[in-house]
Amino acid sequence: MIRLDLSKAVSFLPENYAQTRQEGLKAAAQMLADHSGPGGDFTGWVTLPRDYDKEEFARIQAAAKKIQQQSQVLVVIGIGGSYLGARAVIELLKSPNYNLKKKDTPDILFAGNGLSTDTLLETIALIGDRDFSVNIISKSGTTTEPAVAFRIFKGMLEEKYGKEGARERIYATTDKARGALKGLADAEGYEEFVVPDEVGGRYSVLTAVGLLPIAAAGIDIVSLMEGARKAMEELSVGGPDNIAWQYAAARHALYESGKKVEILACYEPPFRFFAEWWKQLYGESEGKEGKGLFPASVEFTADLHSMGQYIQQGERLMFETVVKFAPKGEFIIPEDPENVDGLNFLAGKPLSFVAEQAMRGTILAHVDGGVPNVLLELPQISESSVGYFIYFFEYVCGLSGYLLKVNPFDQPGVEAYKKNMFALLGKPGYEDMKAELEARL
Repeated sequence: MIRLDLSKAVSFLPENYAQTRQEGLKAAAQMLADHSGPGGDFTGWVTLPRDYDKEEFARIQAAAKKIQQQSQVLVVIGIGGSYLGARAVIELLKSPNYNLKKKDTPDILFAGNGLSTDTLLETIALIGDRDFSVNIISKSGTTTEPAVAFRIFKGMLEEKYGKEGARERIYATTDKARGALKGLADAEGYEEFVVPDEVGGRYSVLTAVGLLPIAAAGIDIVSLMEGARKAMEELSVGGPDNIAWQYAAARHALYESGKKVEILACYEPPFRFFAEWWKQLYGESEGKEGKGLFPASVEFTADLHSMGQYIQQGERLMFETVVKFAPKGEFIIPEDPENVDGLNFLAGKPLSFVAEQAMRGTILAHVDGGVPNVLLELPQISESSVGYFIYFFEYVCGLSGYLLKVNPFDQPGVEAYKKNMFALLGKPGYEDMKAELEARL
């Protein structure tokens, strides 16, 4: 399903780099398989494509159909892993312009992933007078950004439809047993879906966290899960022929040889939010204890006219992972009798051919400029190939974290900003911190 090409990175890699990491990869794979490594309580995603809750999956499909029939807009409220995965899949499979298209599925609007007043007001304006539903996604229900957004959109639903009508339009994806949102959902009678205890937020796209909005957008989540299961089965067979092992070994060797930034590049704009999901996955998993590759992304060819200069001739601290897949359609470049632009030599050729040569030329230029390049090639994008790709990146991330000797399933550093924010906002219990922080500001 995925072809990995390391030929444009091998000259930058130490001799025998793969062989010397086989024991480490074997140990990492075993820790993922038996949940025995650091953060093992959060490795339920490893067998999720096989062991997911089939009854809940059927309820997700039914809820998606109800949303499609009842609403013209679905507002998905969540932050980080509670929204990035769903948006990544919807944009990759349906288009970044999904909401602008004529369709028989609802617009999907995302809220609660920031604190911008203008963005909130714009979201409300985009809903307008249309019928809408809300999917609130939060393990606790108290994370500031989504909690504030839910308070606002819940009020809008109750004003528009009344308490009873609002109840039928709110879907809560939360903890199975505890938390503020769980308590509210129980009390109000919202339909509930579970954020599994054993699956951390950034690994949760193949749970109800991602699957409900993805299904509401008309995407075949059965095929998505089948692709992920295929990846699970293939990547569970360890050894030097395993592409996840190969990619993890190359990443680790490049990091140890001085490359500190991994740039994920793609030549298709619908990949943009998949790259955003990837950045959270790897940034939160590897970036701790003073270690880890910094995950960045670029959209080519557009960014070749901006970031391209730095990549070509800036500090040599990066390598690129280029994602390639075939476009869904094709367009033949026409001939111009005047040939003012001098491009008639391209007439009759598919635009995809031009993009292919741009990619090949860029890879060679960047390699010549001292930037190793890794190529990940997928077949044409489909539900099953995207499911496979999601699992591939998750599995490589788990292997990579253990090779780096960090816990790839916690994120202790994320709490620092929250404590400061709560103190500055005057949250009860943070009074002592507030004066100190104000003095520093």
